[in-house]
Amino acid sequence: MTDAVDEHQRSYLDEQGRYLAGQGRPEPPVAADEAATLLGYLERQRATFAWKCGGLDAAGLRATVEGSAMTLGGMLKHLARFEDDMSAEWIQGRGQLPPWNSVDWDVEGDWDWRTAADDTPEQLYGRWTDAVARSLAVIAAAMAEGGPERHATEHLPSLRYVLLNMIEEYARHNGHADLIRESVDGLVGHDPPE
Repeated sequence: MTDAVDEHQRSYLDEQGRYLAGQGRPEPPVAADEAATLLGYLERQRATFAWKCGGLDAAGLRATVEGSAMTLGGMLKHLARFEDDMSAEWIQGRGQLPPWNSVDWDVEGDWDWRTAADDTPEQLYGRWTDAVARSLAVIAAAMAEGGPERHATEHLPSLRYVLLNMIEEYARHNGHADLIRESVDGLVGHDPPE
């Protein structure tokens, strides 16, 4: 089962946050087992998100569309937190990782979105890329320990549930990212380049 994870472990952004084209677009397999299919869809969503957010300067990452305070920088930070929370808390049953564990989420529920404007593009891209790498490692270990049904316990959801939740969250924010990115520089499309 780790082969299903290993084939999807790639970086989508370089050190400057530019999308790395030329490595082929992740495509979910048409005929594969459940693990490979779930991971394929998650990687496609991650790649699409990286493409929609990649290569922007601070102004581009802070841009909004009329009627919304949502930014691509806020999405990068939010999805970095989401990756860390899913892997540490939901898969491993551990506490929240830094810097997320220093926030009172009951008081500052939008902290990740709001404080992204204080971060440099390098910090935002790096935080998301690092969180994805940590998540990939945790998912690979969970796949090796039982695949999609791992941790279906009273206290932790199954890995299947976590992966579907991650696909859903990325798909939702990819829709937001489409609109914001088009408003920044006209980039359109639903699939990253090959």
